[in-house]
Amino acid sequence: MLLLVGLGNPGSKYNDNRHNIGFMAVDGIVRRHNFSSPKPRFQGMVSEGRLGSEKILILKPQTFMNLSGQSVAEAARFYKIPPQDIFVFHDDLDIPAARIKFKTGGGHAGHNGLRNIDQHLGKEYHRIRMGIGHPGDKERVHGHVLGDFAKSDQAWLEPLLEAVAFAAPALNDRSGETAGARFLNEVGLRLKPNNK
Repeated sequence: MLLLVGLGNPGSKYNDNRHNIGFMAVDGIVRRHNFSSPKPRFQGMVSEGRLGSEKILILKPQTFMNLSGQSVAEAARFYKIPPQDIFVFHDDLDIPAARIKFKTGGGHAGHNGLRNIDQHLGKEYHRIRMGIGHPGDKERVHGHVLGDFAKSDQAWLEPLLEAVAFAAPALNDRSGETAGARFLNEVGLRLKPNNK
């Protein structure tokens, strides 16, 4: 079993925030691959389904971003899912908007959701880093992250979320970095012009 986690803040006022791109990504996977309707569990909302032959649990922690690790650790303990089988989708200020990267382990780069997961699980889980761009000035970071995506962002956001959902089965090969490379390749191919 793999655990796919989308990070974000619960509540309708946060739905369109840049900080919630992780929620948006896993919501797209749930829809595209016909996962079960989300149910409250592990201090989060949980959907179950399959990507190929692998059973997948999708978790959206409802603890607010800064306490995401509590929810993730609870689900991982219950199902005995090791960190190498956990993939966390999250926003990343250090990556330009519309770009996506894959990383295993390492630091949290100031991301409070990742910081809390690190405290509960260690650092050896996988991260799907979804670029939201940097506002340029450190004083504007808080407002940028908790601000909604602009209408003009939809031109790149919707295709990116569709590509992520399409490529999700590539994560299902238990090979960590290789799975990440395959996933990014699938996303890239899906985003190429005229490739629908």
